[in-house]
Amino acid sequence: MGYDMLFSPMKIGNLEIKNRVVMAPMCMGFGQFDGRVTEAMHNHYVERAKGGVGLIITEISRVNDITGAASFGQLGVSHDYQIEGLRKMAQDIHSYGAKIMVELHHPGRQNLGLMIGTVPLSVACDKIMGKAYARLLTGAIIPPGKKLQDKDIVPRTVAPSKCEKSKMAESVNRGLTKTGIKKLIRQFVDGAVRVKKAGCDGVELHAAHGYLIQQFLSPNTNKRNDEYGGSLENRMRFLMEIIDGIRRECGADFPIIVRLSVDEMYEKIGQKGKGYDLQEGLKIAKALSDKGIDAIDVSSAAYDTFNYWLEPTTFECGWRKYLAAEVKKVVDIPVLAANLIRSPEQAEQQLEDGIQDFVSLGRPLLADPHWVNKVRQGKENTVKRCICCLYCFESMENNAYRYTHGNCSVNPFIGRDNVKLKQNGNGRKVVVVGSGVAGLTAAELFSKRGFDVTVLEKAETYGGQINLADKPPHKQKLHWCVDDLYTNAKENGVKFEFNTLATPEILDSFAPEIVINATGANAVFPKPFQKENVCTVTDILNGRVVLNNKKIAVIGSGMTGLETSELLCEQGNKVSIIEMADEIAPGAYFQQLDDALPKLKAAGTQFFVSSKLTDIQSDCVVVENTKTGEKKNIGADFVVLSLGCRPDNTLLDEIKDGKNYKVINIGDSVKIGRIANATQAAFDAVMSVE
Repeated sequence: MGYDMLFSPMKIGNLEIKNRVVMAPMCMGFGQFDGRVTEAMHNHYVERAKGGVGLIITEISRVNDITGAASFGQLGVSHDYQIEGLRKMAQDIHSYGAKIMVELHHPGRQNLGLMIGTVPLSVACDKIMGKAYARLLTGAIIPPGKKLQDKDIVPRTVAPSKCEKSKMAESVNRGLTKTGIKKLIRQFVDGAVRVKKAGCDGVELHAAHGYLIQQFLSPNTNKRNDEYGGSLENRMRFLMEIIDGIRRECGADFPIIVRLSVDEMYEKIGQKGKGYDLQEGLKIAKALSDKGIDAIDVSSAAYDTFNYWLEPTTFECGWRKYLAAEVKKVVDIPVLAANLIRSPEQAEQQLEDGIQDFVSLGRPLLADPHWVNKVRQGKENTVKRCICCLYCFESMENNAYRYTHGNCSVNPFIGRDNVKLKQNGNGRKVVVVGSGVAGLTAAELFSKRGFDVTVLEKAETYGGQINLADKPPHKQKLHWCVDDLYTNAKENGVKFEFNTLATPEILDSFAPEIVINATGANAVFPKPFQKENVCTVTDILNGRVVLNNKKIAVIGSGMTGLETSELLCEQGNKVSIIEMADEIAPGAYFQQLDDALPKLKAAGTQFFVSSKLTDIQSDCVVVENTKTGEKKNIGADFVVLSLGCRPDNTLLDEIKDGKNYKVINIGDSVKIGRIANATQAAFDAVMSVE
């Protein structure tokens, strides 16, 4: 496939973009208190420019420090001192032929109350005492602050009018005064002026995903009765006045893109009639086109409908392309859209079909910063694909108050794009035992360093635990990560021996300098529960046990238990999920739960929390309430245990002492973790070898 359209130039306003690939805005937390560009942020964006992308749109960039700072590591355009770092980054991005625009943002009600006023305090402490002390002080504020936020004893976030709390942020809000609105409009305009002074190529106004501008557009969050509320024209006034101000201050030749949720997607979560739908979203898009903006970046949803703008693995690629297609019918300007694009074939097809003019790649460019160049050079088989696991956003959120950044499950170089692998392998031999994520990552990276690498795998193919994780409904994307690791390892000369159970004797025959033990883990199966009508999730996922039209008790409600339950429901079984904790899937990421639980409930799944398994009988399980001690029987023909895994260190115990090679244990054979933990452990292992 030639990808002629994908690599053809096109203009946004008067700005020519060398190809149709846009890096979508993603906040990863590479910044610092004062909003200046950091080295990590600079390297992150420049690496994507080097990788061939045509246009980079930066992460959410604050225009207001008091109510509009969404993260300690966020880019800012709220002060003149932030211009210089942005200028240097723009220059380096331009050196690779790419363009850069800055996304102007205010979170509105979707901010955390404990963030209100915190960033200016941190900046002041940084100036007076230094960054280390500022972090200590802020770190002391955040934990008790979260407890106070749960009780609504924190400053209120701002919104067009007082309205319901936002999901995830869940902060009490207050309506903006008219003076406050005018001040924010001025701050958006001032931010755009700074972007232009920095030599960047334009701005994108973030009117999507439930942030402040979208809150003005939505009747769900804008209940004002003045000129900024009520009719659609009035609800658009805040955005229109920002556009007018930018045009006035920056000129007609300074491109403005609006990122717009054209459907709030409330109907998808059973709340039809709430907010605005596609029909009103199209009216907004047309009005913006008629206003004379330079392009529209089509998106959808908000925090309340989170999975419909930042999709989990189960969503079909291109599922929301219809949104961009409908917008194209009513506007006369270029249309950008992400549309969950995961392959160059899909990108080219959607361009050819006239669905959109530019392809926005967000998470795919985290997974592989050189996506564009690999495709252009005919090496698309070596692209590391995004598997939609959501770890980038989850880790960014978890790290946002720890002064570090988000990560990517399949790319351990995130945040350290300037790190180069030493080229000193010189043919030294490395044997990797196990071809799961950790083993494959280690094999690829060692081979890139010039080591002679052989992988021994006891199974008939690569994949390890991923060969189980991809079996629940619509989880096939997960296998991409091991497919891509295997392809890249083979491309770099790694040799594979399948159906080979590693032993000390076999390892000795290779005379290796290094052995990587990546033997993974096995499902926990307590002896008291080893009965004829009992198996583990492994037996269900690998197909050894197939159940139909049974009453099944699944013990354990972690994500593996929930996803295995989905498969069991799909196979026609009635499932009861037994959880000892007081809630289902304690500690699981909310987006994964929002994806799985409605499907399980629709299939008639029953949930029992605070319930400890005490006995398994032929037709039921006996559980004890952990609070009351009361016992009850729950009918079940078969029981599936989802009690976690234990590291498999059988080989490690035999080789860790007294050998002529160095042994490094990585992945689940050290500690049970996720894909990201496996790639990180492999990266660390490879970097530790001199």
